[in-house]
Amino acid sequence: MLNPSVRNLATIHFPQIKFRRTGFLVPLFLLLSLFSVSLTAAEVSKEQVKGLDEQVQDIKKDVLDLTSELSRLEEKLLFPSNTQVSVFVSLKGDKGFVLDSMQIKMDNKIVAQHLYTYKELEALKAGGVQRIYTGNIKTGDHNMVASFIGRSKSGNEYQRSENYTVTKAVGPKFVEIQITGSSASDQTITFKDW
Repeated sequence: MLNPSVRNLATIHFPQIKFRRTGFLVPLFLLLSLFSVSLTAAEVSKEQVKGLDEQVQDIKKDVLDLTSELSRLEEKLLFPSNTQVSVFVSLKGDKGFVLDSMQIKMDNKIVAQHLYTYKELEALKAGGVQRIYTGNIKTGDHNMVASFIGRSKSGNEYQRSENYTVTKAVGPKFVEIQITGSSASDQTITFKDW
């Protein structure tokens, strides 16, 4: 039995609960201390994780910016403006015509081939323009042959080819290949210089 004066010191009052043993007081105090320390550590961890996440996002943005800049520099190095030629494709005319593939030859050498997906066709039909080729050529005249394979909604297949003389001067050269026609059977190729 405990001395009555010691017994009063060991009494801890909680709402509707009384603990009267001195041996229980120390473990309870340690448990409460550990709980408060773990809460503080969890809060610091969340702040640190949030800070690390923000740093990772900043690094990702920097990498994307650098990649974009490197792509622009690579294009300038590989295709200097004094020798650069770019060829674009657009669809004008019959919306029922389905373009399957396109081939570009420059000076009897195939420089570009492309098979069209559904989304690419929808973009072209909506007025989009596709860059199909970018390369280097010397100043002067160059023979370009544009060929396509397409079909009508009923499944009839059509093939067309057209020759065009690309006159390259100093500075970049842009040529648009327009596929036009009022019906799938009369699609033709026309060229436009920019």
